[in-house]
Amino acid sequence: MAKNKTTETEYSVIDFINAVPDENKRNDAFELLKIVQETTGFEPKMWGPSIIGFGSYNYKYDSGHEGDAPLAGFSPRKTAMTVYFYLPEKEREELLPKLGRHTSSKACIYIKKLADINIDILKKVILLSIDYTQKLYPQK
Repeated sequence: MAKNKTTETEYSVIDFINAVPDENKRNDAFELLKIVQETTGFEPKMWGPSIIGFGSYNYKYDSGHEGDAPLAGFSPRKTAMTVYFYLPEKEREELLPKLGRHTSSKACIYIKKLADINIDILKKVILLSIDYTQKLYPQK
């Protein structure tokens, strides 16, 4: 079975953010770091080379594939800040239209600038995502 590439590392979150070339994106990353840490209560850790994760859980699929992943996370990517989340469709449909200017996929929210979004809605998405993930994958 293939080994997960995205695992918790000892790399420095601060060094990673400081290496973001775009000053505005770097500033937004530091602000988002503070927001997610305060919202979750978890210390940030690097997961793989480019994801800042908060907390963790173990998952195991019916296929037998299992691993660990962060409960909440984001990455300051080149084109947008990527926030990782996992919500049922009902909550997605209710919350994402209220978030502000963004795009999204099944498990990611893409934000160009933090100033374009409603931070309170983002916090709600993060907390509901953690709650949903913990219900799907209860830890022993």
